[in-house]
Amino acid sequence: MRTYRFDQVDVFASGPFTGNPLAVIHDAESLSAAMMQTVTRWTNLSEAAFLLAPTAAEADYRVRIFEPKSELPFAGHPTLGACAAWLAAGGNPKRDDVIVQECKAGLINIRQSASGSLAFEAPPMIRHESVDANDLEPVLEVLGIDAADVVDSSWIDNGPGWMGLLLSSARRVLGLPAPTGTTDRFNVGVVGLHPASAGAAVELRAFFNDLNGSIREDPVTGSLNASVAQWLLAMGIVDAPYVAAQTTGRVSVEQADGKIWIGGAAEMRVSGAIKL
Repeated sequence: MRTYRFDQVDVFASGPFTGNPLAVIHDAESLSAAMMQTVTRWTNLSEAAFLLAPTAAEADYRVRIFEPKSELPFAGHPTLGACAAWLAAGGNPKRDDVIVQECKAGLINIRQSASGSLAFEAPPMIRHESVDANDLEPVLEVLGIDAADVVDSSWIDNGPGWMGLLLSSARRVLGLPAPTGTTDRFNVGVVGLHPASAGAAVELRAFFNDLNGSIREDPVTGSLNASVAQWLLAMGIVDAPYVAAQTTGRVSVEQADGKIWIGGAAEMRVSGAIKL
């Protein structure tokens, strides 16, 4: 067995232990995809990230991202968490204005603010179209949503396979009960608008199925926030900058020069070693 550096990062936190935890394994070149998948399942977290040397000249580092079922081409909170762990381990970006991550989805630009928070440039969606009734109806049944509460629905997939449901209000989103059914290939984001006086513009919840088909809720989801931002901004439903609330986490959304940036805190909580 070999010892690897291991970190656990609290991503999109609004305070200690309020974000989405991410496991990060450093210098993972010698690990097979099968071992990465096994380690990810063992952590019992929504995702794990494995840092590698880049293969693209422009990139500062490369990352492979896994969730318990499979490898993902891109995911948001692993992007910020992996970047935070790489910087904490002494990583030095090639450029002063941006950190460049290489992943299965290509090159992802990441900015770091003066306060230390990170933001990634939202990648283009690979599927963006209306959801037909045959796909929508079983999802509404699983989540216990009345069709009358759905203002709009769309595939907003930037890698994980998200379906987006825009409900009549943030209050309706918060009032959804935890699903008790089982299903497969379930990646659904539900969003609603807060009143103007609220501290956040939108409320999100993200639901996915585990290996047994049970529906679980993700604490804070960067990829979903990215595609929701692209969706709602394009429809003129929200204006950037804004803050999105998801469970106890907070996500900042900014727009500049035609790019959308998804940001938040990425705080190191655990640093040590893992034997694999």
